[in-house]
Amino acid sequence: MCAFLETERLVLRPFTDADADHLFALDDDPDVMRFINGGKPASREAIRTLTLPRLLHDYPCFGTRGYWAAEEKATGTFLGWFEFRPLDEHSAAVVELGYRLNKAAWGVGYATEGSRALISKGFTDLGVERVTANTMAVNTASRRVMEKAGLKFLRNFTGDWPEAIEGSEHGEVEYELTRSDWHQA
Repeated sequence: MCAFLETERLVLRPFTDADADHLFALDDDPDVMRFINGGKPASREAIRTLTLPRLLHDYPCFGTRGYWAAEEKATGTFLGWFEFRPLDEHSAAVVELGYRLNKAAWGVGYATEGSRALISKGFTDLGVERVTANTMAVNTASRRVMEKAGLKFLRNFTGDWPEAIEGSEHGEVEYELTRSDWHQA
């Protein structure tokens, strides 16, 4: 399958239906899902009917997807995924950056490496003007990735979540990076 983007250690490629088992294993790990849903187990049905259709969606303003399977370049091992998705399907001006990697890929710089590469591609090739990212305020590891990728803290806010999870009482944070700030860095 054709790569969307390659870095020194990563290949970001489009998802296929064949990735269902990888996605199930990723979303079934309570540590991976701690700041997403409190660590609740995944179901194969949810992966097939909810997750995969979202990851396979094409965005007209990009002419391509907004979610990318991440593989280790040297081995082809599935590491997780990156999100670089327009907030408005018909405008590439503002995109949301996100990432979900398996535990074996934590702490070695993959999230930062993939995020930086997507940001660069967005600002140079895709017409992006602003990158935004958010997480729970207590998710210090994800916040650090955002900062290392060049995003700056914008605001604290309280999301409207159907179920509270541990740490949600501290709210969420949003980070951003504009094209003009990226050029100046």
